[in-house]
Amino acid sequence: MHPTLKRIFGAEGEKDSPLFLIAGPCVLEDERMGFEIAEHIVNIAERLDIPYIFKASYKKANRSRVDSFTGIGDQKAIGILGEIGKTFNVPVLTDIHNEKEAELAAPFADVLQIPAFLCRQTELLMAAGNTNRVVNIKKGQFLSPSAMGFAIDKVKAGGNNKVIVTERGTTFGYGDLVVDFRGIPEMKGFGVPVVLDVTHSLQQPNQGTGVTGGLPHLIETMARACIATGADGIFIETHPRPEAAKSDGANMLRLDKLEELLVLLQRIRKAVR
Repeated sequence: MHPTLKRIFGAEGEKDSPLFLIAGPCVLEDERMGFEIAEHIVNIAERLDIPYIFKASYKKANRSRVDSFTGIGDQKAIGILGEIGKTFNVPVLTDIHNEKEAELAAPFADVLQIPAFLCRQTELLMAAGNTNRVVNIKKGQFLSPSAMGFAIDKVKAGGNNKVIVTERGTTFGYGDLVVDFRGIPEMKGFGVPVVLDVTHSLQQPNQGTGVTGGLPHLIETMARACIATGADGIFIETHPRPEAAKSDGANMLRLDKLEELLVLLQRIRKAVR
């Protein structure tokens, strides 16, 4: 296991355990962009002593429209993610969507992420667990926090106890999400690190245009609340120019605003602890 991940799991449950960060672009758009974002965040994380996991999807399987950008090619993208991890000595996270993708991604990624809509897929969860990689399960927009215990059990069934659970909002009518912050301490009761996906929780999905909307002006509010309610880490999608991002730009944080936010969150975490 990568030393950063050992730090995250080794500190779980300790009073002074550090806030950790999962951040990066929604999807890998090209090699230059991936390295640029990773280098920027790695430097911030080192200055602030924040355990950091670089995230990027090597492809997007869940898009509203058939003509939406899905990626630059699976093998090319997953190879770039592996190189980012080696270059910056940082653990890498990426999504998988079926059992074959677990086998494809595991040699290149330290953390395999189960998308929210797939968090009940038994064979997918077990395949991810069987790679012996860390598995980050996004809570389905349709599930209660307590139901995530069953998803955790599926990953652990093969003997892999390295599981993270990520809250990302609950469907609230059409085209909107809300976060019930009672779910943070409830899911912490499973004995795994709990993360809030700050940016996806502010999505406004399934818009009539086929392009997801968002409420990025509430990113700081959402992040502050999750730290105050005991989240162990935060998940943020970020981009140098969110307006030009090829996926989920409407709810991303501008890259140059990330450090200021993290400084604030560290202060809040210290205060509540």
